[in-house]
Amino acid sequence: MSVLSQIFGSGCSLEVQFDHEPQRKMAPLGRDRKGEKALIYSDGEDVSGSAMVSMKPGKKIDHQGVKIELIGQVDMLYDRSNSYDFFSITKDLEPPGTLVESKSYKWKFSSVDKQHETYYGINVRLRYLVRLTIVRNYASNILKEMDFVVQNLQPAPEINNSLKMEVGIEDCLHIEFEYDKTKYHLKDVVVGKVYFMLVRIKIKHMELDIIRKETTGSGNSGTSDSETISKFEIMDGAPVRSECIPVRLYLSGFDLTPTYRNVQNKFSVKYFLNLVLVDEEDRRYFKQQEIVLWRKKIG
Repeated sequence: MSVLSQIFGSGCSLEVQFDHEPQRKMAPLGRDRKGEKALIYSDGEDVSGSAMVSMKPGKKIDHQGVKIELIGQVDMLYDRSNSYDFFSITKDLEPPGTLVESKSYKWKFSSVDKQHETYYGINVRLRYLVRLTIVRNYASNILKEMDFVVQNLQPAPEINNSLKMEVGIEDCLHIEFEYDKTKYHLKDVVVGKVYFMLVRIKIKHMELDIIRKETTGSGNSGTSDSETISKFEIMDGAPVRSECIPVRLYLSGFDLTPTYRNVQNKFSVKYFLNLVLVDEEDRRYFKQQEIVLWRKKIG
């Protein structure tokens, strides 16, 4: 059961509650994994619950209706005024009139299209919420919002090719690296190999990084931010020619999301595997390769 309420100076309090489903899991709402959590729903599922307007004794509210909305929204965190509702469903709970006593309502949004997952990033968030509103003519509306989380499970991709590339510096370094595939679910394991075909520089160590790149906007107004999600050392010490270094990186321990591609023309989130070699003078040589992440459907 999830409840949100607040008392207003107008003489009433609003409460929103999702239907109690013991088996339904919860997930963090923000980037803090230990912060506030909300119920998880998936694409096509019903979203239902109840709402209550609790009046203080002797108080009354003239209004133009009471409504409940289910909203999908993209917010630019650096400009809170730049908020975009990519869908909104409204149900009227009460026609215009006067509230003089407390009232409760049941609400349900059936088979809701929720194709985009909830996302909280550096500059943007994609959120889903239920909003209860008392609409008023000559005063500010009274409203309360409650978020929920959307996570969508996907079947394994039909095509998932391996990746094999050669990179190097002329007459100094030549390596060949191979990953078993280019698309990974969030609990997957990256398996690969790095072959040293030519080594004429003194390598100190090698690591495999996971990079998340968040892009908001487009064109000249676009903004990109990259963050390193993990650094995983796969070799310590100088390799020799013909040496083969195995790669095995478990993704389940990292804070990852699925890949987002141009969501509502507002933002994208991409992931990269960054193979980094560091020599004894701390010079860094790297090769970056994009991968696709998805949330696995079991069975």
